[in-house]
Amino acid sequence: MNGINVDINHLKKGEVNLGTSIMAVKFDGGVILGADSRTTTGAYIANRVTDKLTQVHGTVWCCRSGSAADTQAVADIVKYHLELYEAQHGAPPTTKIAASLFQELCYNNKDALTAGIICAGYDDKEKGAIYSIPIGGSIHKQEYAIAGSGSTFIYGYCNKNFKSNMTRDETVDFIKTSLSQAIKWDGSSGGVIRMVVLTAFGVERLVFYPEDYVNA
Repeated sequence: MNGINVDINHLKKGEVNLGTSIMAVKFDGGVILGADSRTTTGAYIANRVTDKLTQVHGTVWCCRSGSAADTQAVADIVKYHLELYEAQHGAPPTTKIAASLFQELCYNNKDALTAGIICAGYDDKEKGAIYSIPIGGSIHKQEYAIAGSGSTFIYGYCNKNFKSNMTRDETVDFIKTSLSQAIKWDGSSGGVIRMVVLTAFGVERLVFYPEDYVNA
């Protein structure tokens, strides 16, 4: 591996891969993160109901893709530092601070990690914010972000159908339809669709089963 040319297919022997479809979308009241729930080890489905949406602090969450072990470790380290930040400063960290921590960890260890992260959250300063940290450790602030193996199949759909300042229900439908198409065409994505809605009112979890989204 040289620089940021990391091959996601060259996992360590027996390593579990979140061959996945993840996304986050801003709406008029905050942000919504969504993900499928399939975890694979090669062609074997190791877990069909994985929760790829991870809380790192309050209303700051992340979606994880790449190596399950790497992304869990990075998320745990970020969570620890954000708890330390709040204890030291007496105020909750912003989404930008969390995303910067993810970026620093992923970039400084880019030759050892296979971790693609979408960090999104709601805070009083920025309201809803989304940061994409792809493999290699760059950082990109976006109105919506998609990642994982299934994202390849939905770039066109998302680009055509995304609108700024959608309502909560419109955003839920947009994410559900996008991920249902990713699941349909990507063999490494599947299971249920999980979402988390982050607003000034806190955290709301949603789950959609195959019968809920198969004709979305």
